[in-house]
Amino acid sequence: MDRAELVELLSPEGLRLLDSLPVWDSKGDIVRIVSELRRQGHPPGLVATVLSQSKLRAKAVVKFGEFASRMLFTEAGLEQATRLRVAALHAGRFARADIRHVADLGCGIGGDALALAAVDLEVTAADADEVTAAIAAYNLTPFPKVRVLHARAEEVPLGGIGGAWLDPARRTTSGGTTRRIADAADYSPSLDFAFGLAERMPVGMKLGPGTDRGVVPAGAEAQWVSIDGDVVELAVWQGAVARPGIGRAALVIRDDGAAELTAAADSEDAPVGPLGDYLYEPDGAVIRARLIGDLARANGAWMLSDGIAYLTADARFDSPFARGFRVVERLPADERQLRQALAARGVGTLEIKKRGVDVDPAALRTRLKLRGDERATIVLTREEGRHVALLVERI
Repeated sequence: MDRAELVELLSPEGLRLLDSLPVWDSKGDIVRIVSELRRQGHPPGLVATVLSQSKLRAKAVVKFGEFASRMLFTEAGLEQATRLRVAALHAGRFARADIRHVADLGCGIGGDALALAAVDLEVTAADADEVTAAIAAYNLTPFPKVRVLHARAEEVPLGGIGGAWLDPARRTTSGGTTRRIADAADYSPSLDFAFGLAERMPVGMKLGPGTDRGVVPAGAEAQWVSIDGDVVELAVWQGAVARPGIGRAALVIRDDGAAELTAAADSEDAPVGPLGDYLYEPDGAVIRARLIGDLARANGAWMLSDGIAYLTADARFDSPFARGFRVVERLPADERQLRQALAARGVGTLEIKKRGVDVDPAALRTRLKLRGDERATIVLTREEGRHVALLVERI
């Protein structure tokens, strides 16, 4: 969206038209809707803009719930925006540290600022992109303690502000296409600036979960967060918003609650041993935080193979930090013999999980020529360095 499109969208006509649209339906007759809006006399550009916003609002429900229906978005801004449930946790850090005024530098469409304001904190939010800053201002209008600036993070006056939150831009949009910025050195604001702020005030920063761990400063708290098995962010905390004695944390959030595994530093891997009766796949946040060894030792488990993120145990355990499987039997690792074994069991629907083996599950599934009414799950991995195929069932 460019400046002219935003101005047209923010007009009384534009906002009324957007709010009058039915909930976006990807299977709906978009051509018919466009034609109807054009017959009503709405300009073609405005029609395209409001339909794009309607589509983004529908997509944003996953992150913002019912609030999405009254917000505006950019494609890149929505992609990077923090889910409201996680943003509330960020805000809680500042509130518990008794930081009453927070600078949200690189605020995007305003998701984190919204959560900060919702716990009655004063917020100075800023974004370097004019359109994005204007959208953030619109989204944050209900909160009188929020001020939104069109400014680079490095230019925001920080006098009287007690702490900072940063979500450096990791995506760029060009020609209507949004892509990730691969090199952390190209983030905006830069990591040097972001981490340098910690010398002046408490700082929290959101990074992509796959960010090189080497960028995390010594002494900072690094917390990987997953939601329903999907690792969504690496949050780095410094100063009063970091928890004493915690250098690594894996926060696992599911519909039925949240659980966290913490340690002072990366944990040493557990010993490697033979396959037990149960196989466990640690949550991605635990893997990223390198706390697999602690998880294993806490539950009497061991590594199935060196460097492979599977645990195994003879006794069943239940943990929010891992998905468990009962090992039904070993199957041949050879592809031809595996196909015969599955055919003999009448398996027609197959879930393939793999770690430590070079195989494309979709291509393998085709080559296996599955026939039958049975469903099954197999795990292709290594046991003490040797390739294995395991028939398992979820606990």
